Amino acid sequence: MTVMNLDQLEVWRLARDFAVTIYKIVIPHLPASEKYNLADQLKRAAASVPANIAEGHGRFYFQDNVRFCYIARGSLTEAQSHLALAKELGFITQEIFTSVTSEAEKVVRSINGWIAYLKKAKTGINEPGANHVVHEILAPYLVDNSIEQD
Repeated sequence: MTVMNLDQLEVWRLARDFAVTIYKIVIPHLPASEKYNLADQLKRAAASVPANIAEGHGRFYFQDNVRFCYIARGSLTEAQSHLALAKELGFITQEIFTSVTSEAEKVVRSINGWIAYLKKAKTGINEPGANHVVHEILAPYLVDNSIEQD
């Protein structure tokens, strides 16, 4: 799997471009006091989106790929939450917020479309081990509601 291979995947390109936007457009507006807080969280969430799409793409089996797309979508939502906080704290302008949020919405639509395609195509369904199910028998979850009194 090469980056050139990923470049053919539109959903990954959009996610990568979103991460670049966060790094180049949003992060420079955050104050130095947020370097290890909001900025760090925002960078990690944004970078996680294309990384998870790439990891899923490398798995070949559609259910693994879909699972990593769900994780990517969650990271995208996390990044949007951090963006909203940055706007509310006055670190970024409404214009930047609107532009970056619009870009994030394009990415989530692309991820949702990719997930739908993967589920329909079922690529890798006949891979060795794809039809094996791991099943664990869970112990009952008990809660002790008694209160100890002296």
